[in-house]
Parts: sequence; C-alpha cells; structure tokens
Amino acid sequence: MEENKMAKGLIIGFLAGGIVGAVIALLYAPKSGRELRAEIGRKKDEILDDTTEFMQIAKAKAADLINEGKRKSETLIAEAKKKASMIIEDANKILTGAKEKTTEKIGDLKDKITNEAERIKDAYKAGMDAYKEEKNKS
Repeated sequence: MEENKMAKGLIIGFLAGGIVGAVIALLYAPKSGRELRAEIGRKKDEILDDTTEFMQIAKAKAADLINEGKRKSETLIAEAKKKASMIIEDANKILTGAKEKTTEKIGDLKDKITNEAERIKDAYKAGMDAYKEEKNKS
C-alpha cells in the first residue's frame, strides 16, 4: 500500500515537473507565436504520451500488488484453516480421552456400589438370622 502511494506521488511529481518545465522553456524560448504554438502542441502531445505510459506502468504495478496481496491472504487463510483443524482434532482427542476415563470411573463406582450393597445385604441377613436365633433360644 505504501509503495502504491509512493508510485502515485512519483508519477504526479514527474507530470507536474514536466509540465512546469515545458511551459517555462516555451515561454522563455526566442520563437515566433506560430513556432511557440507548434512547440506547445508538440510538448502537450509528449506529456500526454508520457502520462499514458506512466498510467500503464502504475496500473501494472497496482495489479501486481493486488495479486501479491491475494496470494498472501490465500496463504494465510490456508494456514489458519490448517491450524484450526489441528486444534479441533486435539480437542476431540482430549474429549474422547475424558469420555473413556469417565466411563471407566463410572464402571468402577458401579462395581464398588454393587459390592457394598451385597455386603450390606449379607450383613443385614446375618443380623436378622442372629436375631432370630437369639429369639428362638429364649
């Protein structure tokens, strides 16, 4: 963008300097009116040709800068997509690992609860059997 502004300023400077130089040269040259008008016409044509050439160069440079910007932005977008995919993949791995660990822990807790429930049932049954035996003894 900075180069584009500099190129534009350079072109405008060349044009302005050329016009001012041509006008001064024509006004101070010892020529007749007809010769002066013819010289002004030629200089005008030269300046228009130079302007056209500079405009074509400026357009070509602008097109190059735009294309380079597009290429860079496409590269950055591709890299960002790749990094985003990697982050999503890593997050999915972490979630899968967490799900597996949670499922494993829940299974372990179920087993412990089932074992404790069985132990409590057995203890209760033993207590009831002992109570009945003591009751039958009396």
